[in-house]
Amino acid sequence: MHIISLMSFYSKIALVAFFIAITCLGVAVTAKANDSAVILQYHRFGQSSHPSTNITIPQFENHIAHLKSEGYSVLPVPHIIAAIRAGQALPEKAVGITIDDAARSVYEIAWPRLKEAGFPFTLFVSTDPVDQNHRNVLNWDEIREMAESGVTIGNHSSAHDYMWRMNSDNQKADLDNAQKRFIDELGYSPRLFAYPFGEFDIQLQNEIKSRSFDSSFGQQSGVVHSQSDFYNLPRFSLNETYGDLERFKLIIDTLPLKITDLSPINPVLSVNPPIIGFTLLEQDNIDEKQLSCFASGQGQTSIELLGTNRVEIRLKKPLPKGRSRVNCTIPAMDKRYKWLGLQFILP
Repeated sequence: MHIISLMSFYSKIALVAFFIAITCLGVAVTAKANDSAVILQYHRFGQSSHPSTNITIPQFENHIAHLKSEGYSVLPVPHIIAAIRAGQALPEKAVGITIDDAARSVYEIAWPRLKEAGFPFTLFVSTDPVDQNHRNVLNWDEIREMAESGVTIGNHSSAHDYMWRMNSDNQKADLDNAQKRFIDELGYSPRLFAYPFGEFDIQLQNEIKSRSFDSSFGQQSGVVHSQSDFYNLPRFSLNETYGDLERFKLIIDTLPLKITDLSPINPVLSVNPPIIGFTLLEQDNIDEKQLSCFASGQGQTSIELLGTNRVEIRLKKPLPKGRSRVNCTIPAMDKRYKWLGLQFILP
């Protein structure tokens, strides 16, 4: 049987087994069924020379210990996405783990610890650095070893460049090359995609949708849920600054702040400051004092409620060039928060 067919066959068996398991656990779809999961994002481990993308080993070990001791269900990310899309309920404390860039510390530090804990994860790989034998990047033999052991491999582009700056032809060429290299080296093309730097424009997002990807991920914070845009899924990014255990406990228990009718649609801005607005779902008679929004470099912003559930965010000043984020929260039960993260790019 062809390698790709085998992968598809075993993936289907695993997915069926997953659905049977969660049903047997008593989490079949009900009015109160959980349709959301927190997805975590890491890059490097124990590499203090890269503090903005690194997590210390003690921090990472604390994260794993907390997930195990508090009964979280760490599930393969493809199974989380498939369950939510299919309307299948997830365990109440569902968590997915992703790691971007295939740094050598993933193989040497993260993988052994995750394997010992029994935690599955997804590794997003950019193919050019692997092909160019970068010293701090895994090689294809190591990536194959991880894939064969059950690690999900995701596509992180070919060049790991700012793809929203590329024209359509160059975006397609980058994706074509990455997909070819995965097929050459692994025998299949990954079904998950992560935008380099979490940045994309509508043109790139539409190209990803037109291919064989089940979903794609950004780097804005938030919780994946049934009304999510599956080609701009959120993840909570963790590094030395934002990786302490107290923050980890906060984000791991967040709930989705569900919205629709987001504006602007394109994260690459043409107007600055942007007019940011969205409609809250499943929110009746929201108290304006409960909803808080914060923008990069501006702190808490002003908001205006139009009717009972339309929100417009009033920024204090224009956003700086590059990447900016806006986070909104509403207090929920048990000292938890409903969380929405947005990311914008100013060329």
